[in-house]
Amino acid sequence: MRAWYERNTGNRRTICYNNLWHSSHVYNLVRSGRKQPYKPLTACAVLFFMKEKTPEDYMRLALSEAKKARDIDEVPVGAIIVHQGKIIARAHNLREKNQQASAHAELLAIQKASKKLGTWCLNECDLYVTLEPCMMCSGAISLSRIHHLYYGTDDPKGGAVISRMDLKTIPHIGAYPRAITGGILKEDCAYILSDFFREKREKTKRKKNTGTTDIPEPANDEHASCM
Repeated sequence: MRAWYERNTGNRRTICYNNLWHSSHVYNLVRSGRKQPYKPLTACAVLFFMKEKTPEDYMRLALSEAKKARDIDEVPVGAIIVHQGKIIARAHNLREKNQQASAHAELLAIQKASKKLGTWCLNECDLYVTLEPCMMCSGAISLSRIHHLYYGTDDPKGGAVISRMDLKTIPHIGAYPRAITGGILKEDCAYILSDFFREKREKTKRKKNTGTTDIPEPANDEHASCM
Protein backbone atom coordinates (compact mmCIF):
# COMPACT_ATOMS: atom_id res chain seq x y z
CA MET A 1 0.00 0.00 0.00
CA ARG A 2 2.01 2.90 -1.23
CA ALA A 3 -0.20 5.92 -1.48
CA TRP A 4 1.58 8.94 -2.87
CA TYR A 5 1.01 12.15 -4.60
CA GLU A 6 3.12 14.54 -6.58
CA ARG A 7 3.00 18.24 -6.25
CA ASN A 8 4.93 20.94 -8.18
CA THR A 9 6.62 23.38 -5.84
CA GLY A 10 8.27 25.99 -7.99
CA ASN A 11 11.11 24.50 -10.02
CA ARG A 12 11.24 21.14 -8.15
CA ARG A 13 8.95 18.17 -7.68
CA THR A 14 8.19 16.79 -4.23
CA ILE A 15 7.12 13.18 -3.72
CA CYS A 16 5.44 12.48 -0.39
CA TYR A 17 5.05 8.93 0.82
CA ASN A 18 2.43 7.82 3.32
CA ASN A 19 4.18 4.46 3.67
CA LEU A 20 7.39 5.24 5.56
CA TRP A 21 8.39 1.59 5.65
CA HIS A 22 8.92 1.48 1.89
CA SER A 23 12.70 1.70 2.24
CA SER A 24 15.37 0.91 4.83
CA HIS A 25 16.21 4.59 5.04
CA VAL A 26 13.89 7.50 5.73
CA TYR A 27 13.12 9.65 2.74
CA ASN A 28 13.74 13.36 2.85
CA LEU A 29 10.16 14.33 3.38
CA VAL A 30 9.59 17.98 2.69
CA ARG A 31 6.66 19.98 3.88
CA SER A 32 4.84 21.83 1.14
CA GLY A 33 6.63 25.05 0.20
CA ARG A 34 9.55 24.51 2.60
CA LYS A 35 12.96 23.06 1.86
CA GLN A 36 14.01 21.70 5.30
CA PRO A 37 13.27 18.05 6.13
CA TYR A 38 10.05 17.69 8.08
CA LYS A 39 11.29 15.18 10.69
CA PRO A 40 8.23 15.29 13.00
CA LEU A 41 6.27 13.56 10.23
CA THR A 42 8.45 10.47 10.71
CA ALA A 43 7.81 10.42 14.44
CA CYS A 44 4.06 10.78 13.93
CA ALA A 45 4.00 7.87 11.51
CA VAL A 46 5.94 5.66 13.94
CA LEU A 47 3.49 6.50 16.73
CA PHE A 48 0.58 5.71 14.43
CA PHE A 49 1.88 2.24 13.60
CA MET A 50 2.76 1.57 17.25
CA LYS A 51 -0.71 2.43 18.54
CA GLU A 52 -1.28 0.83 21.93
CA LYS A 53 -3.69 -2.08 22.00
CA THR A 54 -6.83 -1.91 24.12
CA PRO A 55 -8.12 -4.65 26.47
CA GLU A 56 -10.69 -5.46 23.80
CA ASP A 57 -7.92 -6.02 21.24
CA TYR A 58 -6.17 -8.47 23.54
CA MET A 59 -9.42 -10.23 24.42
CA ARG A 60 -10.09 -10.81 20.72
CA LEU A 61 -6.78 -12.65 20.59
CA ALA A 62 -7.84 -14.74 23.59
CA LEU A 63 -11.08 -15.49 21.72
CA SER A 64 -9.08 -16.72 18.76
CA GLU A 65 -7.45 -19.19 21.15
CA ALA A 66 -10.90 -20.25 22.37
CA LYS A 67 -11.89 -20.96 18.77
CA LYS A 68 -8.87 -23.24 18.43
CA ALA A 69 -10.13 -25.19 21.44
CA ARG A 70 -13.57 -25.49 19.90
CA ASP A 71 -12.08 -26.77 16.64
CA ILE A 72 -10.67 -29.79 18.50
CA ASP A 73 -13.84 -30.32 20.56
CA GLU A 74 -12.47 -28.80 23.76
CA VAL A 75 -14.46 -26.38 25.92
CA PRO A 76 -13.74 -23.08 24.11
CA VAL A 77 -11.73 -21.04 26.60
CA GLY A 78 -8.63 -19.14 25.54
CA ALA A 79 -6.01 -17.07 27.32
CA ILE A 80 -3.05 -14.84 26.53
CA ILE A 81 -0.42 -13.18 28.72
CA VAL A 82 1.00 -9.75 27.95
CA HIS A 83 4.34 -8.45 29.25
CA GLN A 84 5.25 -4.82 28.65
CA GLY A 85 2.85 -4.59 25.73
CA LYS A 86 4.08 -7.80 24.08
CA ILE A 87 2.20 -11.10 23.96
CA ILE A 88 4.48 -13.74 25.46
CA ALA A 89 2.05 -16.66 25.85
CA ARG A 90 -1.09 -18.00 24.17
CA ALA A 91 -3.06 -21.07 25.21
CA HIS A 92 -6.44 -22.78 25.08
CA ASN A 93 -8.10 -25.66 26.89
CA LEU A 94 -6.46 -29.03 26.28
CA ARG A 95 -8.02 -31.12 29.04
CA GLU A 96 -9.45 -33.78 26.73
CA LYS A 97 -6.47 -33.90 24.40
CA ASN A 98 -3.91 -34.13 27.22
CA GLN A 99 -6.22 -36.08 29.54
CA GLN A 100 -5.18 -33.80 32.37
CA ALA A 101 -7.64 -32.07 34.67
CA SER A 102 -5.20 -29.18 35.05
CA ALA A 103 -4.83 -28.42 31.34
CA HIS A 104 -6.86 -25.22 31.51
CA ALA A 105 -6.06 -22.26 29.28
CA GLU A 106 -4.85 -20.07 32.16
CA LEU A 107 -2.48 -22.65 33.60
CA LEU A 108 -1.01 -23.49 30.23
CA ALA A 109 -0.49 -19.80 29.47
CA ILE A 110 1.17 -19.22 32.86
CA GLN A 111 3.54 -22.14 32.24
CA LYS A 112 4.51 -20.75 28.84
CA ALA A 113 5.02 -17.23 30.21
CA SER A 114 7.21 -18.48 33.07
CA LYS A 115 9.32 -20.44 30.62
CA LYS A 116 9.61 -17.42 28.33
CA LEU A 117 10.69 -15.04 31.09
CA GLY A 118 12.66 -17.58 33.09
CA THR A 119 10.80 -16.89 36.32
CA TRP A 120 7.71 -18.01 38.21
CA CYS A 121 7.00 -14.41 39.25
CA LEU A 122 4.84 -12.72 36.61
CA ASN A 123 4.20 -9.48 38.47
CA GLU A 124 4.75 -7.39 35.34
CA CYS A 125 2.29 -9.44 33.28
CA ASP A 126 -1.40 -9.13 32.50
CA LEU A 127 -3.56 -12.17 31.79
CA TYR A 128 -6.58 -12.11 29.45
CA VAL A 129 -8.98 -15.07 29.55
CA THR A 130 -12.39 -15.48 27.95
CA LEU A 131 -14.05 -17.07 31.00
CA GLU A 132 -13.90 -16.20 34.69
CA PRO A 133 -11.19 -18.48 36.16
CA CYS A 134 -12.08 -21.46 38.34
CA MET A 135 -10.70 -22.02 41.85
CA MET A 136 -7.63 -23.85 40.57
CA CYS A 137 -6.76 -21.21 37.99
CA SER A 138 -7.50 -18.32 40.35
CA GLY A 139 -5.03 -19.81 42.80
CA ALA A 140 -2.37 -20.15 40.11
CA ILE A 141 -3.00 -16.59 38.90
CA SER A 142 -2.57 -15.30 42.44
CA LEU A 143 0.49 -17.38 43.26
CA SER A 144 2.23 -16.44 40.00
CA ARG A 145 1.57 -12.79 40.93
CA ILE A 146 -0.18 -11.76 37.73
CA HIS A 147 -0.50 -7.98 37.86
CA HIS A 148 -3.85 -7.49 36.13
CA LEU A 149 -6.48 -10.10 35.31
CA TYR A 150 -8.95 -9.40 32.51
CA TYR A 151 -11.73 -11.87 31.82
CA GLY A 152 -14.65 -12.00 29.44
CA THR A 153 -17.79 -13.63 30.78
CA ASP A 154 -18.74 -14.75 34.29
CA ASP A 155 -18.93 -18.42 35.25
CA PRO A 156 -21.93 -18.57 37.65
CA LYS A 157 -21.31 -22.22 38.53
CA GLY A 158 -17.57 -22.37 38.98
CA GLY A 159 -16.07 -18.89 38.78
CA ALA A 160 -13.73 -18.20 41.68
CA VAL A 161 -13.02 -14.53 41.06
CA ILE A 162 -16.41 -13.06 41.89
CA SER A 163 -19.21 -15.52 41.09
CA ARG A 164 -18.77 -18.31 43.67
CA MET A 165 -16.17 -16.60 45.82
CA ASP A 166 -14.49 -13.21 45.94
CA LEU A 167 -10.78 -13.73 45.33
CA LYS A 168 -9.77 -10.27 46.55
CA THR A 169 -11.25 -10.89 50.02
CA ILE A 170 -8.98 -13.86 50.80
CA PRO A 171 -6.09 -12.80 53.06
CA HIS A 172 -2.63 -13.12 51.49
CA ILE A 173 -3.91 -15.06 48.46
CA GLY A 174 -5.99 -12.05 47.40
CA ALA A 175 -2.96 -9.76 47.21
CA TYR A 176 -2.60 -10.71 43.55
CA PRO A 177 -3.69 -9.94 40.96
CA ARG A 178 -3.42 -6.26 41.82
CA ALA A 179 -6.39 -5.45 39.59
CA ILE A 180 -9.28 -7.43 38.14
CA THR A 181 -11.47 -6.32 35.23
CA GLY A 182 -14.37 -8.46 34.06
CA GLY A 183 -16.86 -8.16 31.23
CA ILE A 184 -14.38 -7.54 28.38
CA LEU A 185 -16.24 -8.57 25.19
CA LYS A 186 -18.64 -10.38 27.50
CA GLU A 187 -21.26 -11.21 24.86
CA ASP A 188 -18.74 -12.70 22.44
CA CYS A 189 -17.07 -14.76 25.15
CA ALA A 190 -20.42 -16.03 26.44
CA TYR A 191 -21.72 -16.86 22.98
CA ILE A 192 -18.89 -19.18 21.97
CA LEU A 193 -19.44 -21.20 25.17
CA SER A 194 -23.24 -21.31 24.94
CA ASP A 195 -23.11 -22.30 21.30
CA PHE A 196 -20.59 -25.04 22.01
CA PHE A 197 -22.76 -26.64 24.69
CA ARG A 198 -25.90 -26.20 22.59
CA GLU A 199 -24.27 -28.24 19.84
CA LYS A 200 -23.18 -30.82 22.40
CA ARG A 201 -26.75 -31.23 23.66
CA GLU A 202 -28.13 -31.56 20.14
CA LYS A 203 -25.49 -34.16 19.28
CA THR A 204 -26.31 -36.15 22.41
CA LYS A 205 -30.01 -35.99 21.61
CA ARG A 206 -29.40 -37.28 18.10
CA LYS A 207 -27.33 -40.15 19.47
CA LYS A 208 -30.10 -41.09 21.89
CA ASN A 209 -32.67 -41.04 19.10
CA THR A 210 -30.58 -43.46 17.07
CA GLY A 211 -30.07 -45.76 20.05
CA THR A 212 -26.36 -45.04 20.66
CA THR A 213 -25.21 -43.36 23.86
CA ASP A 214 -21.44 -43.32 23.58
CA ILE A 215 -21.32 -39.54 24.12
CA PRO A 216 -21.67 -38.42 27.76
CA GLU A 217 -24.40 -35.96 28.64
CA PRO A 218 -22.87 -32.46 28.46
CA ALA A 219 -22.96 -30.16 31.43
CA ASN A 220 -25.55 -27.43 31.50
CA ASP A 221 -23.74 -24.66 29.70
CA GLU A 222 -24.06 -21.95 32.33
CA HIS A 223 -20.96 -21.80 31.71
CA ALA A 224 -20.09 -25.17 32.45
CA SER A 225 -18.14 -24.73 35.53
CA CYS A 226 -16.87 -25.32 32.42
CA MET A 227 -13.69 -26.71 32.07
